[in-house]
Amino acid sequence: QVQLVESGGGLVQAGGSLRLSCAGSGRTFSSDAMGWFRQAPGKEREFVATITNSGSVTDYADSVKGRFTISRDNAKKSVYLQMNRLRPEDTAVYYCAARAGDSLYYHQWQYDYWGQGTQVTVSL
Repeated sequence: QVQLVESGGGLVQAGGSLRLSCAGSGRTFSSDAMGWFRQAPGKEREFVATITNSGSVTDYADSVKGRFTISRDNAKKSVYLQMNRLRPEDTAVYYCAARAGDSLYYHQWQYDYWGQGTQVTVSL
């Protein structure tokens, strides 16, 4: 069984930064590809970023490309999402997700394990 716990969310003004963390446990973290998704009120959950199990390759949704950076530390069994130049439209609950594999994965159905989410609110 895999457990994922996100942290680092909060309230920030537009233009500010936040760093989300996701701590994994219960399996060999370094075997898992990881992803970040978000869900805004009244909207479907959407893809944000993905990283291979080694951390060597990443990809992003167009809406966050150039502002967000996904990274991981397999020794600490953690994945991170550095969010810069935040906008009000980035307001959402952010979820990390994991699955076995060494590729990039962009769809919710491709992931087997999910965290409980952390709220990010960006004010004007």
